[in-house]
Amino acid sequence: MHPDKVNRAAVRQLTDLPNIGPAGARDLQLLGISRPQELAGRDPLALYWQLCDLTGERHDPCVLDTLISVVRFADGAEPRPWWHYTAERKALMANWAAQGRPPG
Repeated sequence: MHPDKVNRAAVRQLTDLPNIGPAGARDLQLLGISRPQELAGRDPLALYWQLCDLTGERHDPCVLDTLISVVRFADGAEPRPWWHYTAERKALMANWAAQGRPPG
């Protein structure tokens, strides 16, 4: 579903979220998220590292961009393409590194 065409009232399943297709929905389910409402108030960076831990691999940074996009949407933001959040992701990762925290 294209982010500009998301009808918030019609979002009932994970693939109804902006930027989430079948693969993204599987990642969210792996994280224990089965309904879009469960994303509200979550920490996208924590979700990203948890996903990396669960799968045993470091995922592409665009996965974090996508997680930011769906958490922001669940928190009430307008639907935006995942790449809208690249600058926020870079700032989150820089802050994480500046605090001396290791990935994961």
